[in-house]
Amino acid sequence: MTGVFVDTSGWANVFIHSDAHHRMASTLLNGYRRERRKIFTTNYVLAELSAVLLSPFRVPNDFRDGILQEIKAAGWVTIVQVEDLLDQDSWEYLFSRRDKNYSLVDCSSFVLMEKLGLSLALTTDHHFEQAGFIRLLK
Repeated sequence: MTGVFVDTSGWANVFIHSDAHHRMASTLLNGYRRERRKIFTTNYVLAELSAVLLSPFRVPNDFRDGILQEIKAAGWVTIVQVEDLLDQDSWEYLFSRRDKNYSLVDCSSFVLMEKLGLSLALTTDHHFEQAGFIRLLK
């Protein structure tokens, strides 16, 4: 049984009920939890989520803070800290793929997924497919 990486859009879809992929994202995440799959995300993803929830979603600060605290407190979520080596590898990945419009957060996610042997990403971001991963939200 493999783990699953949850990207910024995946978290947003889980918590923003009006989002088009909310039901699918919630169903998948809850199913993976029941199956006891390992769920991974990063501090970079959570930083990006914090910004995305404020704009374009325009959620109130209290709601945003509650979402982030819930994720951070969830014992079933492994939040990988993007630190020196992973950060360096992420920058190298970014600079080596100048033909793509990847963000540094994308690249750090890709590098981590490769290191952990993950193929599944709870995301709507097509960049994950470009990088060779399976995008679960379409």
